Amino acid sequence: MACLKKAQSSGWVYPTAVLCFYGFFANFKPAEPFLTPYLVGSYKNISEEQVTNILFPIWTYSYLALLLPVFLVTDFLRYKPVIVVQGMSLVINYVLLCFAQGVPAMKYLQVNNGMVTASEVAYFSYIYSVVSSDQYQKVTSYLRSATLVGYTLGSTLGQLLLSVGKLPYFYLNAINLGTASVAFFSSFLLPMPRRGMFYKKESVAVSKQNSHDCTNGTANSTTGINTLSASLPDSIMPENNKKGKRVEHKTHSVASVLLQLWFSFKECYSSKRLIYWSLWWALATCGYFQIFNYTQLLWNHIEPSMNASVYNGGVEAVTTLVGAIASFSVGYVKLNWDIWGELALGMFSAVNASAVYMMAFTNSILVCYAGYVAFRASYMLLITITTFQIAANLSMECYALMFGVNTFVALVLQTILTAIVVDQNGLGLDIVTQFIIYGSYYAVVSLLFLIRGLYTMSRYKCGRTTSYSCEDFTRDPQVHVICSDKL
Repeated sequence: MACLKKAQSSGWVYPTAVLCFYGFFANFKPAEPFLTPYLVGSYKNISEEQVTNILFPIWTYSYLALLLPVFLVTDFLRYKPVIVVQGMSLVINYVLLCFAQGVPAMKYLQVNNGMVTASEVAYFSYIYSVVSSDQYQKVTSYLRSATLVGYTLGSTLGQLLLSVGKLPYFYLNAINLGTASVAFFSSFLLPMPRRGMFYKKESVAVSKQNSHDCTNGTANSTTGINTLSASLPDSIMPENNKKGKRVEHKTHSVASVLLQLWFSFKECYSSKRLIYWSLWWALATCGYFQIFNYTQLLWNHIEPSMNASVYNGGVEAVTTLVGAIASFSVGYVKLNWDIWGELALGMFSAVNASAVYMMAFTNSILVCYAGYVAFRASYMLLITITTFQIAANLSMECYALMFGVNTFVALVLQTILTAIVVDQNGLGLDIVTQFIIYGSYYAVVSLLFLIRGLYTMSRYKCGRTTSYSCEDFTRDPQVHVICSDKL
């Protein structure tokens, strides 16, 4: 016990190791690539139309409903309790898949799965509250690698057990129940953070307030928060220090945190360039969620699982590996993203549109698999670039906020798309028509960013036709020039 306590207090190694262990087993899911064949087969005996138009939309609605409250509660509870809840929800998922029958049970499964995905914010934010900022890059790479390796190995194992071992789908879910249980129990080993990123105590001197820049080179947002905190009603502020030397403002109150979030929000979206990157993030992630959620249904439509061998696990493993390579290659691309970034977003969104169209119009399962690999690799490449561009200009607190806001916007768009296209109370379209619409969606996104990218590039080239820089122009107050960082 003494050794354990010593390891817990040694710095970043212990919490990072435990969280990576948790992330590996939480994402080690040999059964997930075969969820649709399991539901529509003899095990659950649910029709393809019920899965498409009733069950899967419930996950989207639940995720949207839970994301905002979970995001706000996560920091208040200091992350660990939410991670424990996520682990417990994973266990419940596979208990239901193994032992529950009927559409009502599977509906609850989708609601519970909404809690699992909404709680991911705790997994990716926890580590920043227990390690120093100079370790952020290192621990982030470890956590991402743990989830990636877990998902890849889980998908590979599932495919091998199915194709080589001829193991029934039920036992894949039983294995998943075991790995989810390991993740759940390991979550209790995480040390409790002493503070959150937003709900934390601040000691503020009366004569001098601490400053903290939210974005590089932007106005001080915390100063404004501390100033406004002084004007909050007494009922939500702690009692002042009677000695009068220092005033202790405990900004863990809900009102103060909301003020901080509001100032951080304004700072995050004060840059037009970050707004464009965030817009692509939200639009592309909306489409990605739909493709990822409903691809198995398209595969089952093209090649019914009861009539042929299923290679979903192998495809997911290959896709994750190719996406990881594409994401890793971003670090070696030397490009001025301020100039070429929006054009790249438009071009690769066109690749996404073509890949989805290929999946929709083919009758070959192999071609459909290839389209899926191309789609996910392209998305992972661009989301890595987008994440880097946003994170490079924000503090960790503001990045977490922008991540949450962008994901929330993506979910709102996905909910609208699901309600209109997928839900039985909407159009309730068949799976092929859905993918044609998703391909058209990405085509529109591509067109928007190609136009914007060409505009940005033309302004840059126009500016290079003169020998003056932006700084030269701005010396003359009568001349107004839009510099590259304002495009």
